[in-house]
Amino acid sequence: MPVLNLRSDFAEAETLPEQMAAIGRRARSAARRMAIASAQTKDKALRLIAERLRANADEILSANARDVAAAGQAGQTAALVDRLTLDPGRLAAMADAVDKVGSLADPVGRQLAALERPNGLLIERIAVPLGVIGVIFESRPNVTADAGALCLKAGNAAILRAGSDSHRSALAIAKAMSEGLVEAGLPADAIQLVPTRDRAAVGLMLTGLDGCVDVIVPRGGRGLVERVQAEARIPVFAHLDGINHVYVAAGAELDMARRVLLNSKMRRTSVCGAAETLLVDRACAATHLAPLVHALLDAGCAVRGDASTRAVDPRVTPASEADWHTEYLDAVIAVRVVDGIDAAIEHIETYGSHHTDAIITANRAEASRFLAEVDSAIVTHNASTQFADGGEFGFGSEIGIATGRMHARGPVGVEQLTTFKYRVHGSGQIRP
Repeated sequence: MPVLNLRSDFAEAETLPEQMAAIGRRARSAARRMAIASAQTKDKALRLIAERLRANADEILSANARDVAAAGQAGQTAALVDRLTLDPGRLAAMADAVDKVGSLADPVGRQLAALERPNGLLIERIAVPLGVIGVIFESRPNVTADAGALCLKAGNAAILRAGSDSHRSALAIAKAMSEGLVEAGLPADAIQLVPTRDRAAVGLMLTGLDGCVDVIVPRGGRGLVERVQAEARIPVFAHLDGINHVYVAAGAELDMARRVLLNSKMRRTSVCGAAETLLVDRACAATHLAPLVHALLDAGCAVRGDASTRAVDPRVTPASEADWHTEYLDAVIAVRVVDGIDAAIEHIETYGSHHTDAIITANRAEASRFLAEVDSAIVTHNASTQFADGGEFGFGSEIGIATGRMHARGPVGVEQLTTFKYRVHGSGQIRP
């Protein structure tokens, strides 16, 4: 299969830079074909990829079991092992997500704007693929399928570089995707997995591979994202941390606040949309703080709190300054009582990461102000922070959550993986 051929190319090439340059050239060539592929052909490929993921389940799960065992032997954290682990349910959900991407409207060729000039020129702004997208990720093997499917749907080529923890799983998933591409008549090189654990490959991708890579998307921890943002010579879609807040405002209904908070924190503690800090308005602390803290503790979540929070339960440990800056990705949360919405917004601006922040309140004025003033990619009102997910936004899936301000922000789905060009239609006009 193409993945095996790619591994052979690596064995024959003289140096890693030559090997990576060859991947880049193949991706650029594939991107030209993908840009003109019909919507029907792309959707057929996605259906076939989903079928191959299901048909190859034993092979993929076997590869993943080896990755999980190696992670355990290496003493990796429970949170990392959870992100790494596939089971039949998660694999089925991965295949279903690919199918959902195939059911989305084609983002390529959309007319984004049109205007007619006084001289008779008709100018259209049309959505086109970005080109070649490099995705560098760590422990989540499902990113292989999610990123590959989204790039394919948007008419792009993808170069995927998995972390060493998920390398075997990613290879098995990429093999299934190559099979689906070939069966649909599309180039196997449209989705390439870098078949080496050598970290130097990341540095080469960040240079753009001689102009062959158009944008980089890092999916991983702070160390990876900081390196990408520091070294990349091409645009980056990224976020450093998901330091997400749930603010229980003065107008919050207690049962709703408890339900939304527990989901935001405990549904899956290892995802970037998990809440890491709870802020409780002093105006409702007498009635809300203790029940919320008890609910967290009873659910198995460690609580680190300020003096007011520690006073409601002896199981609460002191919060340090570092806790307000921390993305735990674990069953740990920091809790603070704040003096009103001004203090809540100031805390989020000081310590947050511009990812996802929530307000719980029945007061429309409080909600409107929070939604307007909190400068995060996603802000929610009376809804869990764990809705920070492309699938939940109706995007089918996501390639990541972008917290920057250029081009893409929030869940990066198929529409965000396009850019645009202008088509100018005339009838012989010349410029005076």
